[in-house]
Amino acid sequence: MGIISWITLGLLAGAIAKLLLPGRDPGGLIGTVAIGIAGALIGGWLSEIFFDKTVETHFFDLTTWGAAIGGALVLLIGYRILFGHSRN
Repeated sequence: MGIISWITLGLLAGAIAKLLLPGRDPGGLIGTVAIGIAGALIGGWLSEIFFDKTVETHFFDLTTWGAAIGGALVLLIGYRILFGHSRN
């Protein structure tokens, strides 16, 4: 159940982060989703370390979701800053 919880949290939090940051991303849909998932996983992992909220037992906890969405937002913003310039 652990890895499935992490993947599910990553997918949903990454999608929510993308909804909060609309617009075109340099990597397209696949790249954006991958960055969102990675950020959500990092945020969820940090939530587990600092707030002692494991994804397996606290999947519906707002702290876990806030950390996962926050991590996804940070990575998506960083991705846009680093690679968002146009090549025209």
